[in-house]
Amino acid sequence: MAEYDFDLFVIGAGSGGVRAARMAASHGASVAVAEEYRVGGTCVIRGCVPKKLFVYASHFPEYVEDAAGYGWSIAPGGFDWTTLKDNKDKEIDRLNGIYIRNLEASRVKIIQSRATLKDAHTVSLESEGTSVTAKHILIATGATPFVPEFPGSEHAITSNEAFHLDALPEKVIVVGGGYIAVEFAGIFNGLGLQTTQLYRGPQILRGFDDDLRDSLADEMRAKGIDVRTQSDIAKIEPSGSGYVATLKSGETLEAGLVMYATGRVPNTAGLGLEEAGVELNDNGAVAVNAYSQTSVPNIYAVGDVTDRMNLTPVAIREGAAFAETVFNNTPTAVDHSNIATAVFSQPEIGTVGLTEAEAQEKYGELDIYKSRFRPMKFILPGREEKMMMKLIVDAASDKVVGCHILGPDAGEMAQLLGIAVKMGATKADFDATVAVHPTAAEELVTMREKWTAPAG
Repeated sequence: MAEYDFDLFVIGAGSGGVRAARMAASHGASVAVAEEYRVGGTCVIRGCVPKKLFVYASHFPEYVEDAAGYGWSIAPGGFDWTTLKDNKDKEIDRLNGIYIRNLEASRVKIIQSRATLKDAHTVSLESEGTSVTAKHILIATGATPFVPEFPGSEHAITSNEAFHLDALPEKVIVVGGGYIAVEFAGIFNGLGLQTTQLYRGPQILRGFDDDLRDSLADEMRAKGIDVRTQSDIAKIEPSGSGYVATLKSGETLEAGLVMYATGRVPNTAGLGLEEAGVELNDNGAVAVNAYSQTSVPNIYAVGDVTDRMNLTPVAIREGAAFAETVFNNTPTAVDHSNIATAVFSQPEIGTVGLTEAEAQEKYGELDIYKSRFRPMKFILPGREEKMMMKLIVDAASDKVVGCHILGPDAGEMAQLLGIAVKMGATKADFDATVAVHPTAAEELVTMREKWTAPAG
């Protein structure tokens, strides 16, 4: 008789947990995964996938407007929120079904229940009122939106609820300055809502390159979004069919909806981690080593719950590395450096490597190459939106240590640039690459003049 019910029990069926479960099973392990909501996790169910579908939808008013410059006469049509929401839900249902079928095909047992730890090897299943044991346990519960407490904070929604609104109001306030905040500000604005974005810091997208931050803020304002930095809400009060938000400055704003996108916190509350002896960091994240192992040797954690680099592909890579380490006798640590990422703001951002400030601190002398121009696709429509590209080069080695793009298809470019930067490409390598013409991306291999800061 087996000592444990399963070789591996995964708590959380998001991207990282599912990848780990399937790979462990492929190595011969008996595996179960518990999920209290829907298989697929935040990214698939109420995160990056439905978000990008909404981003696509919000671009169409500009497409229609630009069509006239290319000779097309297209009458603006009415937008139907319910149609978009229903079609989005159908796609999420489809993806949810694929995740379930893939787990079942891998012989992973799916348990629809909240799961908590009783001890280092025992998992309690709330919906079934039973417990199971496992030789190894993987925590892959992700993160959850954070809304600070203040008078009326209960009236605010988060991105979780934004995907399921019954109707769209005329005015919306988005609070926050990160990925989710700038993306939803663009979505709401594109769908025709009067949009105000509030951020308490000096500039949106803290942690990104300053040229990206400044350029995006300028372009968002040009699109009609009221981006206000060093602004925050003191209280929210119901008013008629909407709300009145009183800012800390004393100013009041009316809106039909107030959405908070002020960060996410590791989803560790009530999991029994402390009872099982698992150490947490100060912010509640599960503390792990390079191999995703916690302070309890047989318990591991991957993805946003560890608060290392909170991106879906990173969680997937960490889940795979865990399975290789524990079930294929191949110790594998994930390299979290030079990971390319995209922000589906409007305009879009693609970035890989260090910011200029980070590179300055690490390398000292830098060569900076910058270009700001209007993409060809905007010329005939007369759209003034600008694209920005920036290369950061370590002057001593000529290695490209940062690449930052703002504009159409920036995320697609970043994926391929990630390969070059990861391989240690030099500026000379970029220069030796023949351009693809006419494209916006050719600018990356044709910039020759070093940028110098204006005098004074």
